Amino acid sequence: MSEKNVWLVTGAGRGLGTDITRAALNAGHQVIATGRNAARVTEAVGEHANLFVVELDITDPASIKKAVEASVQKFGSIDVLVNNAGNFFAGYFEELSADDIRQQLETLLIGPMNVTREILPVMRKQRAGKIITLSSSAGFIGQVFCSAYAAAKFGTEGWMESLAPEVAPFGIQTMIVEPGFFRTELLTEASTRYSSHSIEDYAESSQEIVKAWKGMDGKQGGDPVKLAEAIVSLEGLDELPARFVAGADAVEGFEQKLKTVQSQIDAHRSLSVSLNLD
Repeated sequence: MSEKNVWLVTGAGRGLGTDITRAALNAGHQVIATGRNAARVTEAVGEHANLFVVELDITDPASIKKAVEASVQKFGSIDVLVNNAGNFFAGYFEELSADDIRQQLETLLIGPMNVTREILPVMRKQRAGKIITLSSSAGFIGQVFCSAYAAAKFGTEGWMESLAPEVAPFGIQTMIVEPGFFRTELLTEASTRYSSHSIEDYAESSQEIVKAWKGMDGKQGGDPVKLAEAIVSLEGLDELPARFVAGADAVEGFEQKLKTVQSQIDAHRSLSVSLNLD
């Protein structure tokens, strides 16, 4: 692959997607910036000679196909895919509807799968490509009020780990990015939807958590511009890391989770290893 590549970024119209687009452009790459509203993407990212803005709805296979075809026609290749678009359905599991959960999975898991499936033939033909998918610390650590979000992100982790060896023979590499709390737009009203269904047993604590989440918006410690620049820097390596745990809070959380899992294994090790057929 050439030093300067063609990137396709989903969800480029706001937040981290905009920052990644700008960081890639600043590094000299050509960027296909996508979103459901092309005008909003242009407004967010601005004008640039190496920028191509195209409408792409990750929940609509026809939209994905049209955007990928237009992108290849424009630049002739897609070297780097960044699956970034996302939202957050927040609430206790029992208070989330089946439709809430379906929409969360469609946006965070099925959508990126469909985008990747459409772009893989382009990368296989090139015998080169890099797929960078935004997961979350919630893809490794479950927590209260995040059951739908975590389910989608845990699914993302399993999908990407399984995809990596499937596409490696074609020169395609993958990286999972697992951020902690960064000052993106994820907790804004535009990106977070709180459950409208209330169950009395959860009501008091639910109100407290919603208040805490809303109070955290705009106060997260992670710098999204630095995260975007880090992603662009890692893409420049000859070999992508399989995963990038991003942020001091994420590193601390992952290390604690690893210790917890190890203690859970150790607690019943003798029983676990005794289950083979005699």
